Amino acid sequence: MQRAPRILFAGGGTGGHVYPAIAVADAIRSLEPEAALAFAGTQERMEWEAVPKAGYPIYPITVVGLERKLTARNLAFPFKLVRGFAQSWDLVGAFDPDVVVGTGGFVAGPVLLAASLRGRPIVLQEQNAYAGMTNRLLARRAAEIHVAFPEAGQAFPEGKSILSGNPTRPELRTASRAEARRFFDVPEDAPVLLVFGGSLGSLALNAAMEAHLEALLADGQTHVLWQTGARYFERLRGRVAAHPRLRLLKYIDRMDLAYAAADAALCRAGALTCSELMVTGTPAVLVPSPNVAEDHQTKNAQSMAEAGAAVLLPESALDRALVREAQALLGDAERRAAMTAAARALARPDAAERIARAVLRLARGKPHHAPETQA
Repeated sequence: MQRAPRILFAGGGTGGHVYPAIAVADAIRSLEPEAALAFAGTQERMEWEAVPKAGYPIYPITVVGLERKLTARNLAFPFKLVRGFAQSWDLVGAFDPDVVVGTGGFVAGPVLLAASLRGRPIVLQEQNAYAGMTNRLLARRAAEIHVAFPEAGQAFPEGKSILSGNPTRPELRTASRAEARRFFDVPEDAPVLLVFGGSLGSLALNAAMEAHLEALLADGQTHVLWQTGARYFERLRGRVAAHPRLRLLKYIDRMDLAYAAADAALCRAGALTCSELMVTGTPAVLVPSPNVAEDHQTKNAQSMAEAGAAVLLPESALDRALVREAQALLGDAERRAAMTAAARALARPDAAERIARAVLRLARGKPHHAPETQA
C-alpha cells in the first residue's frame, strides 16, 4: 500500500513568501486529505505565527540575511549558515518528504539545498517578475519552477519554468460589491479609493496621503479607505481630522471586501498585492517601493502597466502626482473597465490548485507532465 504524500514547505520572512505556500498547502489538503504537510521557517518572522494559525506544524531553521554593506552582523553569517544547513539536513531526514516546495526567503535556501542533496525533488515558486536570488541559485536543482510573471521565466533554465500564477485566497473571487459597501458604510454609487501599504504600512504612501487628503476629498463624492498599517496608525489618528468620507484603518482583515468596495487602489507593488489586483480586477496606481531587494516591485509594476492593468507611479513622483493620477482614474469609468479586463486577463485564479497538482504528481513519482504554459 502506497503511503500518503509527505510535503515539506520552506519559505518565509514576508507575507509574499508565506501566504502562497499556505495557499498551496491548503489546495493539497483539499485534493489529498491524507497528505502529511509541514513547514520550515524562522522563529523571528511572520511565518512562525501565520503557519500554525493555518493549521500546519512548523519547524525552526536558523537563518540570517547577508547585509549588503560591511557590518558586524555579517561576521555571524557563516556560522548561522552552517547551523541552518545542519538543521535543514536533520529536518529533511526526520520528516522524510516526497517533495520539498520553496516559496522564497532566506529560509528556503538551506532547506531546499539539503533536500536536493538528500535526493528529494524540489519545486520552486517565484512570485515576482524579477526572480529572487535563492530561486536563481537553486533553479538547476529544481524539478519544476512555477512563476507568476512571464518575465521571471527568463532567469531559469529553459524548459523548467511553468507560468502558473501566484496562489491567492479563494474568497477574493466571490466577494460582493453590495456587501462590501455595506461593510465599510459607503454609498453604492460613490467613487472609492482604497489605499494600503501592507500590514506594517508605507511611510511614503502615508505621508503623501496626509499631505493630499483634503484635495482627494474636495469633490464632495470620493470616499477613501486608508489602511495606514500598524506602525503608523496611532500617529496618524492623532493628526488626521475625522471626515465622513474617510475610513482611517490600522489593518484590513477583510481584504476581499476592501477590493470589492474599491473603484481603484493606490498601493505598493509586492507580488501578492499584484496577484490580488489581477484576480479581483481592481484598477490600480502602483507605487513600487525602492527599498526592496533588486527593485523587484518596479518589475512587477512594469509588467502590469505594460499589460494595461495598472498605472506605474514612481515614489519620486508620488507627492506631485498622487491627486492627479487618483482623480483621473476615479473619474474615467471606461478606462477603469479596460484596466479591469486587462488585470483579469493576467490573473490565474487556479494557481494554488495547479501547483498543488504538480507537487502531488511529483510526490507519487510520476514523470514530469508537459505544462500547458511555459514561461
